[in-house]
Amino acid sequence: MHDTVVISDTSCLIALTKIDKIIILHQMYEEVIVTEEIAREFGEMLPVWMHILQVKNKKYQQLLEATLDIGESSAIALAIEMKDALLIIDETKGRKEAKRLGLRITGTLGVLLKAKQRGFVQNLKFLLDELEIKGFRISAEVRNEILKEANEK
Repeated sequence: MHDTVVISDTSCLIALTKIDKIIILHQMYEEVIVTEEIAREFGEMLPVWMHILQVKNKKYQQLLEATLDIGESSAIALAIEMKDALLIIDETKGRKEAKRLGLRITGTLGVLLKAKQRGFVQNLKFLLDELEIKGFRISAEVRNEILKEANEK
């Protein structure tokens, strides 16, 4: 997976920081790319393994901003510019647009599930509980499906 460019939207960074697990991104992908807009939204110092890249096509980003927030728009625009990028995005509208554009996507929960499957996480249920306590919304259906896939159900 290390040859894939990984771009993260703000929500994943915030969620994993809140549960003190942002290191999982580094364990899973080595290097993660964000845009300047995402770094600003995140509002904290980025780890050294996270890099900022600028979107080249700002007009396309602005077009996306008509319906999505600036962080999501910049992440999607950058993912379009990068070859075979994996985009970590959680918000429904952003995910729908990214899928419509043919981008490969996952979300915070997908990252945590893969981390569990690769042995970086021992107890996924505990992390999901922690996320919910910190305000990350997870539907009962999604929660049950992820725990089932993680063999924790």
